[in-house]
Amino acid sequence: MSDLCRLIWSAVIGLFRSRAALQAEVLFLRHQLNVLRRKSPRRVALNNIDRLALTGLYYLAPQLLDALKIVKPETVIRWHRAGFRAYWRWKSRPHGGRPRTPPEIRQLIRDMSIANPLWGAPRIHGELLKLGIDAGQTTVAKYMAKRRRPPSQGWRTFLRSHADGIASMDLFVVPTVSFRLLYGLLILQHGRRQILWLGVTAHPTAEWIARQLTEAYGWTAAPRYVVRDRDAVYGDIFLRRLQAMGIRDRPTAARSPWQNGYAERLIGSIRRECLDYVVVFGEYRVAGCSLSLVAAMRPRRGH
Repeated sequence: MSDLCRLIWSAVIGLFRSRAALQAEVLFLRHQLNVLRRKSPRRVALNNIDRLALTGLYYLAPQLLDALKIVKPETVIRWHRAGFRAYWRWKSRPHGGRPRTPPEIRQLIRDMSIANPLWGAPRIHGELLKLGIDAGQTTVAKYMAKRRRPPSQGWRTFLRSHADGIASMDLFVVPTVSFRLLYGLLILQHGRRQILWLGVTAHPTAEWIARQLTEAYGWTAAPRYVVRDRDAVYGDIFLRRLQAMGIRDRPTAARSPWQNGYAERLIGSIRRECLDYVVVFGEYRVAGCSLSLVAAMRPRRGH
């Protein structure tokens, strides 16, 4: 902590010094650093205060990244991402929650569902309320005995049979250098896995998503189905736009990202091959990075 205080004090004193004196001090310190690097071990041990100081200086002046000598620039970027994760872990820490269901009540729900196969969750929930047991209907549905249903067309069969007329869309989150969140919207055509649209915004709304969908299909035929998740951002304006364009809405089941696997896989590729190697400053960096990856993935003519 004392080193950080001295660093801040040096920055304050430097405001009142001449430019020539500052340049001479910088050269003097650089030469000392070169001398120490020749005799010090290859791996330098840094504490959390040192990491915080280097990350903060990088945030204030990103062009100083080339002046790093004791660590690699990729290390500072990794520290920034670790700080982002720690910040949001602290911000989204649990503040209490729903109490756990006792084991005897869970066993009672299971026994009632087995003994009465025609009872659903609402009926069992009502019977439990008569017994003075306060349990939610979703809790009852969670602990009911699962029964095997007759085979029917699954989600994978639906995707394969109607691939030419299906488009999927999904939102993904990108953290910026100032811990601000950007949201990217991806629209993918299933027939040839073609990316039709990629939009980036800091405040996604149903009206913005509806406008992006209209621009994506401004010159091409609209698909028959659109696969999406159950995010609350897809509001009434978006649903009315789908109906006006003649598109049938197909939301996935809750907590089932595998049902939108094509879009999820492409988003993972964008993260692993592009966004994980840069620090994002704004919307243009996300769009440019994603479009460059799309251009690299597009097959060349003659292949």
